[in-house]
Amino acid sequence: MELSVVMPCLNEAETVETCVRKTIGFFEDNGIDGEVVIADNGSTDGSQQLARDAGARVVPVIDKGYGNALMGGIRSARGRYVAMGDADDSYDFTTLGPFLEQLRDGADLVMGNRFKGGIADGAMPPLHRYLGNPVLSFVGRLFFGSKIGDFHCGLRAFNKDSIMRLGLQTGGMEFASEMVVKATLAKYDIREVPTTLSPDGRTRAPHLNTWRDGWRHLRFLLLYSPRWLFLIPGLVFMTLGLIAGIALSFGPVRVGEIAFDVDTLVGAGAAMVIGFQAVVFALLTKIYAMQEGFLPHDRRVQKITDWWSLERGLVLGGLLAVAGLAGLAASLFHWRVNNFGELDPRQSLRIVVPAATALVMSFQAIFGSLFASILGIRRRQHPPAIDPADEAAGVVDAAARQVAAESAAQKAAESDAGLDDEAGTEVDAEAEKAPAGKTASKTAAKPSSKTAPKTASKARAKTGSKAAPKGKAPGKGAGKTRTKDEPASGSGAAEDE
Repeated sequence: MELSVVMPCLNEAETVETCVRKTIGFFEDNGIDGEVVIADNGSTDGSQQLARDAGARVVPVIDKGYGNALMGGIRSARGRYVAMGDADDSYDFTTLGPFLEQLRDGADLVMGNRFKGGIADGAMPPLHRYLGNPVLSFVGRLFFGSKIGDFHCGLRAFNKDSIMRLGLQTGGMEFASEMVVKATLAKYDIREVPTTLSPDGRTRAPHLNTWRDGWRHLRFLLLYSPRWLFLIPGLVFMTLGLIAGIALSFGPVRVGEIAFDVDTLVGAGAAMVIGFQAVVFALLTKIYAMQEGFLPHDRRVQKITDWWSLERGLVLGGLLAVAGLAGLAASLFHWRVNNFGELDPRQSLRIVVPAATALVMSFQAIFGSLFASILGIRRRQHPPAIDPADEAAGVVDAAARQVAAESAAQKAAESDAGLDDEAGTEVDAEAEKAPAGKTASKTAAKPSSKTAPKTASKARAKTGSKAAPKGKAPGKGAGKTRTKDEPASGSGAAEDE
């Protein structure tokens, strides 16, 4: 099958039938081998039966949420390509042709762009149209280098295998952002086609919550970008704190009529500590995300982690600690010079604040290095005592030997049965061809067969001894065998006659 159209559904009885029929009509008009999959998320208004009656295949999805419903439908899709769109009749499924053409041309993901295709009056709230979608799409482009203009367009199509390899995890509305972000990080071929958005055909309120779902999108974008969440703010804080701290360590700084003194120096020290901690968090987050597969492998981070060993981190922390302790010692000396009396804060803080800042950063460096080393521990499993390949080969050999033994036993049984049948057949055939006397003698003369002795003894019992030639009397054995009242039969009857 070429194309599956997946629609998430939660109480869409007013519109789901229309969406299904439009999609099936698109298949028929364009000769496409396709299907419509309704990923039902627990509808209670009869949407499931309406969709079936219209020709769709309904897949129940237990886990609630937009992303969960879509992933359930995508997994169940039978097509090589999958298109997804809302079941509220806001998207025109008869316009899937350009999406399918791009997929056939090799694209991994084809996004619709409502801002290029057109948004009808009343189709999107002004807050979403002029603030929410543009800002979140801009953040996505800034953080991840994507070229997509509409991150949250609900109508999109993709190669199923490509999307399944991304390991999408989110269950809510942020699923739309996750797909674009992970596809961008994976260097997929992502293209965009204009699409239109019309007012939906529902009379109830939409499931989308402006502030809650907007925050979930923004949170996802931040969490998947340690660079913008930790690294860049940390570097900014550290730079400002370092510049201000160095300048204020030698005396007040005046800018026009404003004088910056030790109070600002305390703030500069705090900025240094906060910035350094954020940079350490950025490194730790990146290591964890790379190991767990949330983010792709980054060679630059790998070089840093290879260089930043636990020993180097301990050395750096130790040097900062020495600098801090030296500053504290200097402050004590300054206090001693003043006979341990009252000090001028503007002088003493210029020594204490940098020393305390260095001491705090030393512990941050040591703890961060320890934590990075813990994240670097690899999970290993000891090899089994028996090689799985050898064990499997042994099982196969044992099975082969058992089959061979059963086959040999079966052949032996068939051979025995064949010999029995052959001996009986030979006796019957000779009895039919030869005279009665000859039959008895020939049968008695064949001891090689298993049944021959039994057959011969039975023949002797019936016929007596071997038939004698004319003119000679029968042997003694024959006379002893037959009793006075026993009727003669076979060759014995012939001889009596």
